[in-house]
Amino acid sequence: MQIRPLLLATAAALAVTLAQAGTDWSSVSAQVAAALSGQVTSAEEGAMEGVVVSAKKAGSTITVSVVSDEKGNFSFPPAKIEPGQYTLRIRAAGYELDGPKTAEVGSQAAPLSIKLRKARNVAAQLTSGEWLMSVPGTPEQKNMLDRCTSCHTLERPIKSTYDADALVGVLTRMAGYAPGTTPLEPHKRLDGRSMDVPADRLRPRAEFIASINLSQQDTWSFPLKTLPRLKGRSTHVVITEYDLPRPTAMPHDVILDKDGTPWYSDFGHQFIGKLDPKTGKATEYPIPVLKAELPPGNLDIEFDRAGNLWVALMLQAGLAKFDPKTEKFTMLPLPKDINNNSSQQAMVMPNSSDVDGKVWMNSVGIPGVHRVDLASMKFETFVPYKDIPRGQDHSVYGIKADSKNNLFFMDFSGDFIGRIDAKSGETNLFKTPTPNSNPRRGYMDSQDRLWFTEYRANKVAMFDTKSEKFTEWALPTAFTYPYDVIPDKNGELWTAGMSTDRVVRLDTKTGQATEYQLPRNTNVRRVFVDNSTTPVTFWTGGNHSAEIVKVEPLD
Repeated sequence: MQIRPLLLATAAALAVTLAQAGTDWSSVSAQVAAALSGQVTSAEEGAMEGVVVSAKKAGSTITVSVVSDEKGNFSFPPAKIEPGQYTLRIRAAGYELDGPKTAEVGSQAAPLSIKLRKARNVAAQLTSGEWLMSVPGTPEQKNMLDRCTSCHTLERPIKSTYDADALVGVLTRMAGYAPGTTPLEPHKRLDGRSMDVPADRLRPRAEFIASINLSQQDTWSFPLKTLPRLKGRSTHVVITEYDLPRPTAMPHDVILDKDGTPWYSDFGHQFIGKLDPKTGKATEYPIPVLKAELPPGNLDIEFDRAGNLWVALMLQAGLAKFDPKTEKFTMLPLPKDINNNSSQQAMVMPNSSDVDGKVWMNSVGIPGVHRVDLASMKFETFVPYKDIPRGQDHSVYGIKADSKNNLFFMDFSGDFIGRIDAKSGETNLFKTPTPNSNPRRGYMDSQDRLWFTEYRANKVAMFDTKSEKFTEWALPTAFTYPYDVIPDKNGELWTAGMSTDRVVRLDTKTGQATEYQLPRNTNVRRVFVDNSTTPVTFWTGGNHSAEIVKVEPLD
């Protein structure tokens, strides 16, 4: 008779029910016989709320995290923790784990007393958002640093000792690296892009970094600031991290198929993969190389209505279609007349290709859009900014199709939402209410409403494609720099960014937001919500931590 699994499932269900009812979590461990529970304290604060406590079983690739409540108590759902030895870690800005650092989980596991001490190296803990909070400077100066976080945190430039003259050379070199670059794996572009960066842009950036780094001093002249720990509803969450088999994997996009299986792209390598959340096993599929001399990597992944997975191949120049049933790729390279070293397909949009048999893709180097007719394999090119006066940069980044396969695109370098008519090819541009908002990624819902982030403005927004009206919502934490946003079945918005390691859940009716602290440096890009669960489940990739992350709110 299989009694134990049933007991564990019942206990887990009870734990969620208690959380939703606002139960005092200090009594939860006794009521549901939690496999791993305890209290977090420090000499400075006593009981500590908002501390992320993480446990990873020896030999496992899965880490589970919970957050301490107002009494410092924490409790892992029994269904998430099996008997065995676990390594513990915590996240609480300004503190580090004093002990214990391991725990043995068994049938008679006693509650843990986790002690924290003041961190000896707070600088090593700061997120990029906290560095931006700390350094002096104007908003314009600080915004010059946001692109650095694509490859690394802001700790690197702010701890550097380069003076302004040296930094001009460093920044020129960095501008020549391809997307998908990290300090461990730099990928150099072949299109001479670094030579296209105007010197009048590099010099002010170099001078600003030199004014806040360690080039003129042994320590910083400004105090290091940290975000306050999250409290209340933000502590009602379970977070699961799944390590990927390659430690340098960059799961840029994570989306679920109709069966609930997570699939991911790899920003710096020629792989896509899928994850079994029950076992933590990842299965990866190498993508055929189109240009061996150019940097590898892929970004956007999307399912068409037939269940095929489409992949945007970045500097490999083109698309790939993957059939999950046969596990075979069909490669769609750009034709020679539009294929060069600057060709870069970051985005693909097959979602409404059943309407007319055509698939959209962006083309970063133009900047513009290509569209391929799948029957004839004929490519068309659209250049939406060709008639715009010079003076402001523009780009085509996120692309989404409505129910008629009209394309909407985000102007990440400026402040437009664009529309290309599927039949006539006519382009219309709509300016966001907030200037210089840098719209990024996006999601088209069943009502043809376009949801997107305003990256530089620290907002999320919706564009009603029928009424052509915008609605914007501000995020609670400065320098979140939201990358992507998606609505759930309840009308709440979910977003996150590359700078704060926080997931944001926003009520569109009240504008109130709940944030969830992720257990470690994650560098969030694409976000996804599984609406089949109650409450909904949030998924994303750790683009700099080689992991898939699942966030399960308890209310």
